[in-house]
Amino acid sequence: MLVAPDKFKGSLTAAEVASRVSAGLGVTTVELPVADGGDGTVDAAVACGFERVPLTVTGPTGEPVEAAYAWRAPVAVVEMAEASGLRRLPGAPDALGATSYGTGELIADAVKRGATRVVLGIGGSASTDGGAGMARALGARFLDEAGAELPEGGAALRNLAKIDMSAFIDLSGVEVVVASDVDNPLLGPHGAAAVYGPQKGASPEDVQVLEAGLARLAARAAATHGLVGAPERRSSGGESDAGANDERSGRDHEHEHDGTPRPMGVAGAPGAGAAGGVGFAALAFLRADIQPGIEYLLDLLGFGERVRGARLVVTGEGSLDEQSLRGKAPVGVARAAARAGVPVVAVCGRRTLTDEQLDAAGIRAAYALSDIEPDLDRCMAEAGPLLERLAARIAAEWR
Repeated sequence: MLVAPDKFKGSLTAAEVASRVSAGLGVTTVELPVADGGDGTVDAAVACGFERVPLTVTGPTGEPVEAAYAWRAPVAVVEMAEASGLRRLPGAPDALGATSYGTGELIADAVKRGATRVVLGIGGSASTDGGAGMARALGARFLDEAGAELPEGGAALRNLAKIDMSAFIDLSGVEVVVASDVDNPLLGPHGAAAVYGPQKGASPEDVQVLEAGLARLAARAAATHGLVGAPERRSSGGESDAGANDERSGRDHEHEHDGTPRPMGVAGAPGAGAAGGVGFAALAFLRADIQPGIEYLLDLLGFGERVRGARLVVTGEGSLDEQSLRGKAPVGVARAAARAGVPVVAVCGRRTLTDEQLDAAGIRAAYALSDIEPDLDRCMAEAGPLLERLAARIAAEWR
């Protein structure tokens, strides 16, 4: 059997889940902890043979944090949550001032080490700075009208006048792949500020401030460097806007989720709004390619090779719910296993999906900790032993 779960957030890492399930199955297994680009991506890569490279970097509030990326020459796996994630916040979120700078420091170190491919997982971010912090760590300068450096954070971008790329790191020969299943654009009602800002502590007023900063970033990126993005125009109120078409870009109008045509270039590209706009910066400054997170990472971790010959795949995550259907690890594993003709079952802490939804996702059955322990606090605290009990049930039912 192949055991390929994601983490149980707050209880067990993916590797710990795999170990507990294997122990409960009591048969020969191959363990392959997986991740979809969010928390635990580096751990999953390390469990599959990558080296952990520890580094002290700048956290989302500017304080130093201990982070790491995964390395197997010439590939580096960088997890944004390691440096710039919500879990790195020392206290309450700082919606307006949080920075992605530390993520850029991880990338810079990987490139210095000799990486020719950087896989950037961008789930679980704490910032809404459009990736300006990440780009700053790689050598970009974000200046106001007087030529002074802007402070960190998305709010400061409202005063952005120029982006100086003269000292930007040389990424020629480096392929950057963003592993993300988020398809939001940078701006608008489905953009980074409107959708994800509130999850990071942004009030309705903060969302407006962040939206204005992101729009200014997109406008300046296009106007200053000829990057494909949203060029600046003046609204009837005289303020800067980022909605006009850049005739020089040669790009057709992009579309937001509501189907309204908006000529936003890279700012309107699917995934530009991921991780508070880090997706936009990756596209615009790093010339990255955005790939479905779980699919790309399964390929990187060698799922296709390890599933051959398996008679059953056991996957899982903490909660099997509607979000799982939007490209989370268990569904990605089920799709990959289906291509190999191997059935899939899942373990989880709790389950809200119906049998019909599971079947449509390619999961034959789901086994939840809450089925055998209704007390959710005990499910969290005793997840390991409970998983072994569930796995024993799977072994009995799928001999």
